[in-house]
Amino acid sequence: MPPTHHPTAWDDPATRRAWAKLVTCALLGQILWPAVWLGLLAWYAIMSISWTLWFFFVPLLYSFYRAFLQPAYISWAFHTRRLLRAYPWQVFEEPESGIGKIPGATDGDVWLSFPNPERVDEKLPMILKSHIRSMWWRRRLGRGHTSVKTAQAREVWFAGDPRFAAVVAAPGPRHFYVVQQRPMNKRGVADPHGASPAALERARRAGVRLPDPSSATS
Repeated sequence: MPPTHHPTAWDDPATRRAWAKLVTCALLGQILWPAVWLGLLAWYAIMSISWTLWFFFVPLLYSFYRAFLQPAYISWAFHTRRLLRAYPWQVFEEPESGIGKIPGATDGDVWLSFPNPERVDEKLPMILKSHIRSMWWRRRLGRGHTSVKTAQAREVWFAGDPRFAAVVAAPGPRHFYVVQQRPMNKRGVADPHGASPAALERARRAGVRLPDPSSATS
């Protein structure tokens, strides 16, 4: 069972250890992937007259892709920490999930649905957009049948507010993934969804971009 007695998820030692592993891997990747890319590039240049260069072409492209993407992994890790510091863990047994067929989702988008904290009879779906860190979840949710893989996501730990953003995790916690509601505009500003002032303030502490309170009253 998750440590639901803690005021926030971050107060749980197991959560802090899992996050430390996450950010360590992200920082190591920032060093290793550029080094791998430069090493392969040098080898590619040296061996350019050899037919063996074809063996290095795909790893060269992939390592460049990962080196380019790695700063986003680091940013994502620290966004995860802000959410964990603002919200406690909640546990959901077999939360509703699906693939596509909801507003804003494409045919291949996997989603999870959670209750609105201020209107528990209202369910709010959150889409897991296609990303390398979402693959574990996308292979286990929304299938509509039970298998060894889908059983691994039967219990979902949730730290956040489904109106804005949250961290979902497998029990442990493991497989952190940040899910966010669609922003209300292209600048990434979230829809307040009629949330209370306390909920909005908590969301701001968690790093959610919301409309300026002063502009709402002017």
